[in-house]
Amino acid sequence: MISSPEMFLAAVAERTHRIMLGTGVVSLPYHHPFMVAQRMVQLDYQSRGRAIFGSGPGALPSDAHTLGFDPMLLRDRQDEAMGVIRKLFEGKERVTYESDWFTLRDAKLQLRPLQEDMEFAVASMVSPSGMTLAGKHRAGVLSIGSMTRAGMRSLPLQWSFAEESAAKHGNTVDRKNWRIVMNWHIAETRKEAREQAKEGLLVHNNLYTVGTLAAAPDEAVDDVAFSDESTAVIGTPDDLVAKIRDMKEVTGGFGCVIGFYHDWANRENTLRSWDLVARYVVPEVNGLLDDYRDSYRWVNESRETWTRAKEAVDSKIQQHDRAAEVMRTEGYEGEKAKAE
Repeated sequence: MISSPEMFLAAVAERTHRIMLGTGVVSLPYHHPFMVAQRMVQLDYQSRGRAIFGSGPGALPSDAHTLGFDPMLLRDRQDEAMGVIRKLFEGKERVTYESDWFTLRDAKLQLRPLQEDMEFAVASMVSPSGMTLAGKHRAGVLSIGSMTRAGMRSLPLQWSFAEESAAKHGNTVDRKNWRIVMNWHIAETRKEAREQAKEGLLVHNNLYTVGTLAAAPDEAVDDVAFSDESTAVIGTPDDLVAKIRDMKEVTGGFGCVIGFYHDWANRENTLRSWDLVARYVVPEVNGLLDDYRDSYRWVNESRETWTRAKEAVDSKIQQHDRAAEVMRTEGYEGEKAKAE
C-alpha cells in the first residue's frame, strides 16, 4: 500500500541515522525518467546520502491493465529509463532523448545526488531480465523470486545472467550487491513458531499463493516451511541460520538477506521474532561469534599454560611468610589440594 516509496522513505530518514534506504521498487515504465531522477536526488539529500535507487518493470498485471500499458513493453522500458537516469545522475552533459513513451530535450539536473555513485538495484523474480539489467547498468539485485518455488529452482543460474550481461557491456558485478529476500517467523521452539504463525499463514497462503489452497493452518505451515521445496522458515533461530546457509550453497553466495515483513503472527510475537533474528541469527551468519568460540576452545585446550601461571603465583606467595600464613588461614591450601 506504499504508493510513493520516496515519500515513505523521506519520513523514515527523519527517524533513522545509519540504515540505508532502498525504494524497492519504483516501477519505471509508469514514470517519466526525469521526474524519477529528481525525486531520488531529493531523497538522497534528505537522507544524507543513504538512498538506494531500486527499480522494477511493474510486475503486477493489474497495474498494467489499469494504466493501459502492454505488459510486453514494460521490461524494455525499465531498461531504457535506467540508462537515461544514470546519465542524468552523472551530469556530464545535457541529455536529449526521444522515445515512444517519453521525450527529453537538453535535460540536466540542477542538483546531482549527494552520493558520488548512488547504488542502483533491480528486482529479479524468475526470468533472466532483472539479472541482465543488473549487469548492463552496474546495479545490485533484489531477488524476490526466492519466495516462490519456481524462483527457488531458478536461483542457481541467476547470477550467471548478471555476469554474462556485465561482460557484454564492459562492466563488472559483485555478489555482495545481491540481496535475497526470505520469509520467516521464528520463536524459541518450533512448536511455538507453528502455533503463532499458522492462522495468519493460512490466510496469506490462500490469498497470495498460486496453486493448491491449504485446507487447514497446519497444512499451510507444512507446505510452506516443511516440504521438499520450502520457501519459508517457521521454527527456531537455528532453523533460520541453517536455511540461510543452505541458500548460500544453492546460489553460490550473495551479499545480504532481506526479511520480508508479514503479519502471520500477532504484533507481539512478530516483534519477538525480529528480536531473535537480531540477537541470535545475525551474529551467527555474519561470523561475529567465531573468534569468541575460538578463544574459548583455545583456553580449554591450553590448561598446561594456566597451570604453569598458577604455579608462578603460588611460588611468590610461599616466598612471603605473612602472605603464606594468610593463605593457610583462609583455607587456600585446602582449596588447592581439592583442585589438584
